[in-house]
Amino acid sequence: MHRLRAAAVFVLLCALVAACGADHPAPSEVPTGSAPSAGGPSGAGAGVADEPPGMIACARLAESIEDGSLMTPGVVDGVLAASETADAPVADSADRLKRAYDAALAAAGNADEPDAVAAVSAAASEMSDVCGDSGLGTAG
Repeated sequence: MHRLRAAAVFVLLCALVAACGADHPAPSEVPTGSAPSAGGPSGAGAGVADEPPGMIACARLAESIEDGSLMTPGVVDGVLAASETADAPVADSADRLKRAYDAALAAAGNADEPDAVAAVSAAASEMSDVCGDSGLGTAG
């Protein structure tokens, strides 16, 4: 029940971000605060160790959920890039998040769009649970 409630809140936040997105320019890079930007061969950031593995990806996910920016261009790509050094459960969750995000982009303007955006929310919630189960930072 908690997952469903969290997913519903996230969908509402995504809808709000999408509705207000025209008023604000999309960021060219993932907002990371103290987390490094995706880059370098590892995708986790040059010179910054992802210790424990997956910490950066989970931190980016948590920040995007908190900010309601998951549907902002570049955010999911940043989470995916940061997951390159993560252990399998976190990396696999990031892959599922990316597939859901790509499907939501493909559904933009179609009748399937609300369900596709909800699937992104569900994938983010699932990844947040995986991060928590792995002992890494999560949202909420």
